Amino acid sequence: MEERLETRLPLIGDKAPSFKAVTTQGEINFPEDYKGKWVILFSHPADFTPVCTTEFITFGAMMDEFKKLNTELVGVSIDSLHSHIAWLRAAKEIEWKNYKNVEIKFPLIDDVKMEVSKKYGMLQPGFSDTQAVRAVFIIDPKGIVRLIMYYPSSTGRNFDEIKRVVIAMQKADKEGIATPADWRPGDDVIVPPPGTCGGAKTRLEDKAEDMYCLDWYLCFRKDKK
Repeated sequence: MEERLETRLPLIGDKAPSFKAVTTQGEINFPEDYKGKWVILFSHPADFTPVCTTEFITFGAMMDEFKKLNTELVGVSIDSLHSHIAWLRAAKEIEWKNYKNVEIKFPLIDDVKMEVSKKYGMLQPGFSDTQAVRAVFIIDPKGIVRLIMYYPSSTGRNFDEIKRVVIAMQKADKEGIATPADWRPGDDVIVPPPGTCGGAKTRLEDKAEDMYCLDWYLCFRKDKK
């Protein structure tokens, strides 16, 4: 019987699997080196591939935007350090959309031994035994996995969405609210539903200027500026 690579997929709410790795920005000890910060850990199938190149240019151009959100970027693929360096140097010379001379300053992990890819379920035999899928893990300042996205190799990621969900989760943690479908910063947010019949009645009778209800369990609050 053909031997399959062992892969694991951390679940939302799990502690992010730890590892030490060599990267294009030096060695890292993950997630210990990122305590107190949000992290976007993302994989790509291979260096010198077209979709991945557009993704890295985009992430590189948005790096400062994520830093303002206390969020760090960490990339990984099953390629060598020298391959990573050569690819990122080549990508800097590419002009695409409004991007020009984008330097990738966040770490890209050398995962030739597939240790990181296995720990995060990035190797999926139905896709490839030698390439990681396009995975995105968003990890909070306590080292807990908060969001997981997977994309097929043919589809580039939506980076506005990745930034949006980071903002949404940070807001939910800070204010104890939830965000509705298609929420964008500045939109109204959802307040937690009441847990008793009396609370439901009070909620519907509440005339607070910054809140309105569509039903007892679905109430919105104007965004705090």
